[in-house]
Amino acid sequence: MTALLHLAAGLLLGLGLLLSGMAEPARVLGFLDLGGMARGAWDPSLAFVLLGAVGMAALGYRLAWRRPRPWHAAAFHLPAARRIDAPLVLGALLFGVGWGLAGICPGPALVLVGARGAEVLAFLLPMLAGMALARWLRAGLRQP
Repeated sequence: MTALLHLAAGLLLGLGLLLSGMAEPARVLGFLDLGGMARGAWDPSLAFVLLGAVGMAALGYRLAWRRPRPWHAAAFHLPAARRIDAPLVLGALLFGVGWGLAGICPGPALVLVGARGAEVLAFLLPMLAGMALARWLRAGLRQP
């Protein structure tokens, strides 16, 4: 049942990305072009999508925290790390640079892979390789 909920959430995210136009790299790059120098005009539409997403997430968290446990889990699983460290900052910088250069982040990349094939795979495959490399490096650092 949990896998079906994950599938439904992923489909809902993909549908939202498609309907809002945020799966299109040109729209994202238009938002990131604050001065309007590259495309002629700044596109604020991503800000509205982000505000809507943050609002819905805030409402969802407010409702979820009123429950003793999630619907389909024994307990809430919160991150153990509470501090900002070098790996977090470096990862955020790499994510931001990749997103800014390509105009694609992981969610839209998965949505677009069927429509733009090779173009999106050129982003998606290195992204997956980087995730695997990070997991491998973290595992190596934990071993004595």
